[in-house]
Amino acid sequence: MYLEINGERLISDIQQDFGAVYPFLKIEFFRNGTIRRDRYPVNKLIPATQPVKTAWHYKKDKGQLTLSDGMTVTDFENALMDQFGLSAQVFRRSGNIWLETTITDNWTLKQQNEHGREITVGHNRHWQ
Repeated sequence: MYLEINGERLISDIQQDFGAVYPFLKIEFFRNGTIRRDRYPVNKLIPATQPVKTAWHYKKDKGQLTLSDGMTVTDFENALMDQFGLSAQVFRRSGNIWLETTITDNWTLKQQNEHGREITVGHNRHWQ
């Protein structure tokens, strides 16, 4: 799968494309994250209604980021920064909440998504 990165696209467009492949994961973009830390403060979160160009730390006109099930979260987040100057954090669904994947960033996107599915589907069964 290719994630189309273009400054005129809305952040929500990127999030929807990513979520279509990994429905139990989501990505959020942050300002001032040129040096990646374990956590980004919520006050640096860029609203999904903003164009991608508002999230750039350095200008990148457009391009594609290749995603694969075997790519780790760390590799994915680093590729967004290295190729597009975008500070991003992956979150995994856990029932009704979203958790940062910082502790399990070495897991693949597929592993993260499957774990989110197991937790969420199992969680919903218990409450029905």
